[in-house]
Amino acid sequence: MPRILSRLARRRATTVAGAGVVVLGLLLWWLLPLGDTPPKGTITFSTGTPSGVYQVYGEMLRAEFRKDMPDLKVRLITSDGSQENVARVARGEADFTIAAADAVETYELNGGPGAEQLRGVARLYDDYVQLVVARDSDIRSVADLRGKRVAIGPPESGVRLIAERVLKAAGIDSGRDIAPQSDGIGDAPERLKRGAIDAFFWSGGLPTDGVRQLADGFPIRFLPIQAELVAKLHRGGEATRYYRAASMPESAYPTVQNGAPVPTMAVSNLLITRADVDPALTEWLTRTVIKSRDGIGAHVHSAQLVDLRTAIYTDPLQLHEGARNYYRSVKP
Repeated sequence: MPRILSRLARRRATTVAGAGVVVLGLLLWWLLPLGDTPPKGTITFSTGTPSGVYQVYGEMLRAEFRKDMPDLKVRLITSDGSQENVARVARGEADFTIAAADAVETYELNGGPGAEQLRGVARLYDDYVQLVVARDSDIRSVADLRGKRVAIGPPESGVRLIAERVLKAAGIDSGRDIAPQSDGIGDAPERLKRGAIDAFFWSGGLPTDGVRQLADGFPIRFLPIQAELVAKLHRGGEATRYYRAASMPESAYPTVQNGAPVPTMAVSNLLITRADVDPALTEWLTRTVIKSRDGIGAHVHSAQLVDLRTAIYTDPLQLHEGARNYYRSVKP
């Protein structure tokens, strides 16, 4: 009897060990492209303004890339935002970047140099338009911005595109009907606090540190952007089709919203590259972006929304060959 039990125990242990090997193998298959050597060399990643989500997300992605590809050097360069990011990648001044879908299509429609070389890697998360005023301001709607000093973002930013279009949909000419300011998220909060501007536009992931830090020490409000205004935007051209009516959840800035969502609009962000970037490198980067979602999401809330099921939808760009190879490898 003891011998029988011993044989059964050994058989059970062998079965368990075999199952463990299978699980480990599946895990390694998910994390690493088996048979491949991690890419080496240097790449340039264009991020955004120091106080924006693009920059923070870029820094955390670089740390994740270092874990999976220790011999790959990732150089981060700041930018004014989406418009500059798209142009940099298209012209070969950067290898990867994050940009809003409307800025990508605008660059293509305008026939920007190298536009035909742009490719998608992953759809990441949505930017929300945040239109900020002091809490005691008499400005209650977008229409009330007429005649005011309004920060609409740097010329090559994504927020500049959006701000000008939102104002136009409300019947306001940004060059004539307001006193436009070029402040971005790095300067606008402090200028609002000092009374140097009356309002500022920002388009970014939720929450954005620059807005949150302002709210911690200064009373602010968000102006609503109603669905009717978004519907007018959709009649303004092809690139505006990427805007959708949305609600800023009450949890985004609890001290400001007091439990109430804010009507606004959102636009998706894409991780993009060029067609001539090495497919193996792009496949490795795609894998790291997807698998690092939860780790980065613990620090950058927007990253929690990266989803394998929606990452492949990089419209208006077709997927890069390397990204496509990765998505095919993990397709159920």
